[in-house]
Amino acid sequence: MFAGLNTEAYDRTYSDRELVRRVAVYFGRDRRRVLWSVVLIAAVALVSALQPLIVAEGINQLGRNPTPTALALLVALSLVTGLFIWGANWARRRLLQRVTAMVMADLRVDAFEAVMGHDLSFFDQYRSGRVISRISTDTQEFAQVVVLVTDIVSQMLSVAILAGYLFTISAPLTLAVLAMSALILAVAFGLRGLARRVTRRGFRAIAEVNAAIQEAVSGISVAKNFRQEAKIYAEFQAVNRQSYVINLRRGFVLSNVFPVLNMVGGLGTALLVYTGGLAAAAGAISLGAWYLFVTSVERFWFPVAQLSAFWSQVQAGLSAAERIFALIDAEPTVRQRAAIRPPRLRGEIAFENVTFSYVLGEPVLQGFNLRIAAGESIALVGHTGAGKSSLGKLIARFYEFQGGRITVDGYDLRELDLHSYRRQLGIVSQTPFLFAGTVADNIRYARPEASDAQILALARQVGGGEWLEALPDGLYTEVGERGVRLSMGQRQLVALMRVLVQEPAIFILDEATASVDPFTEQQIQQAIGLILARSTSIVIAHRLSTVRAVNRIIVLERGRIIEEGSHRELMAAGGHYADLYNTYFRHQSWSYIEQVGVRRGRVAVSGAR
Repeated sequence: MFAGLNTEAYDRTYSDRELVRRVAVYFGRDRRRVLWSVVLIAAVALVSALQPLIVAEGINQLGRNPTPTALALLVALSLVTGLFIWGANWARRRLLQRVTAMVMADLRVDAFEAVMGHDLSFFDQYRSGRVISRISTDTQEFAQVVVLVTDIVSQMLSVAILAGYLFTISAPLTLAVLAMSALILAVAFGLRGLARRVTRRGFRAIAEVNAAIQEAVSGISVAKNFRQEAKIYAEFQAVNRQSYVINLRRGFVLSNVFPVLNMVGGLGTALLVYTGGLAAAAGAISLGAWYLFVTSVERFWFPVAQLSAFWSQVQAGLSAAERIFALIDAEPTVRQRAAIRPPRLRGEIAFENVTFSYVLGEPVLQGFNLRIAAGESIALVGHTGAGKSSLGKLIARFYEFQGGRITVDGYDLRELDLHSYRRQLGIVSQTPFLFAGTVADNIRYARPEASDAQILALARQVGGGEWLEALPDGLYTEVGERGVRLSMGQRQLVALMRVLVQEPAIFILDEATASVDPFTEQQIQQAIGLILARSTSIVIAHRLSTVRAVNRIIVLERGRIIEEGSHRELMAAGGHYADLYNTYFRHQSWSYIEQVGVRRGRVAVSGAR
């Protein structure tokens, strides 16, 4: 049942003091509103403490044959204090809502910024649904608890003021009230650890539900294609059932806290009614003072009981803050030693004895060396797992390598400002990703200042711009979520145009294996050719036409370079590349297609005979 509720590797436990200190930093950004809120809390506490004193004085007056004027004055005071408490509480809540909304927004910004600053290994390791849950759900949960805590603080402050006055009436009875309150407080804190544990587990269960929903919605097309809707539904039912059981257990634990404290408080009230009544009968205290002590018992233990009754929300807020700060404090794997802002790069790249692994103890590259001249285009070929994509990811500085050195134009890659460096990189992944919006929006994604005229001029360099004219609204065609309204070939063209507009110094292409029609294939190759001519290019090649277009082919096997040269040289050598060619590329050549056509023609003729 609880197997999927393990903490993330970056999770950590914070003490309450540390959480309060971290949260105080966010509230300190709006000191004026926070200060006014504190003033109003103090004023409400003071006036709330006066209310039972006014009633107690009224009881004493009834035993002394009071005048109508005195009673009217007491009634007026009671009415004024009630109105003041209502108005001050309204103003306090209004101020706090503004402050907490600001704090929630700042927490989300900081958490989102922390996530955006992580390298790709972070997203490989942790499910996006759980990360989203921390940024959205947890920040909301934390904000909701702030107003509740301020209410309890105001009540406790009122109790402290009232306790000071009670000592002037009867120190023994006051000490009895405080002792009873201390007992209730001890019971409440005794349940604190259990409440925190079940609440934290409840949050993890909710994160699992969010992750399941996110994954199901993202992969719905694949699920429908393989007719796995029932399986997805069953998996969601299992996760949702787990969340239900865990949160039911959480509710059971937390709902029993208040009755226990209520029972202890009831015993204290009964004891004080008896002892206080004896004291009043003996004339040690007045009837009004006796009433004051009896009502004070409830006032003393009610904030504690309320804190326990809403302990689920308080613990939820603390757990939420803990999870948010853990996300913010998570250490990135990729760390830069400096922040050099390079000028326009020439694109000379060197791998020097580089060692890299995704998982400790399972090296992908070991002592790897490669030099790429400025303006050179290379193709990386090899079987799956040879390390082709890893080289592109390391050049883009998406992952941290464990040994050796990578330089670009002589700069150590670990000393560059990544934002400035990546502005000069053009990357097209194996499955091009498009954002919801128009074709123009996606093309100018990396260069917002590019005009429609510039985009059209570039588009006409690829097949005379016919690919753009084939779209319903040209540049203004809506691509849909992830580009679903475009064909795979059109998505590839938009992704390549995005790089052309950017004019990068270094181009990395993980060429897609998806089948496209010959006309679109030709347009894609034209776009790739334009980019290859303008930048240093690293192509993970799956098309024969692309392999032949580059200056040099690098053949990889298990993270090692085993052959390199041009297509003709490597074919003449008859080595590993020749085997790869016959396995993956040969069927793409025109000579092979013509040979197959001739064979099929002969078979058809002989069959007719």
